[in-house]
Amino acid sequence: MPRGEKSKYTDKQERKADHIAEGYEKRGVSDKEAERRAWATVNKDDGGGNKEGGSGRGKHTGHPAAHKGGKSGGKASASRSAASRSESARKAAATRKRNAEHHAH
Repeated sequence: MPRGEKSKYTDKQERKADHIAEGYEKRGVSDKEAERRAWATVNKDDGGGNKEGGSGRGKHTGHPAAHKGGKSGGKASASRSAASRSESARKAAATRKRNAEHHAH
């Protein structure tokens, strides 16, 4: 199969790639680069084309990257003391207030 051949991708994978590419194009990425990134993301998530035939195709992927968010996050914050988190929150609030005043004029 030649490089770039998309015949082993399911309709769902193609829709997913189109949707991802649209998002990149809205953010100003060129059509060609958006398409490249979109297919790279589909491959990362699903492990390539999932239609039968070829080496190892047609298997369920288990845990695509898109479903992993939040499972391992929060450890850094949880290991800090309450006082440290509170200080950071106060500092952030002061910065937001200062920026709001600056941008209001």
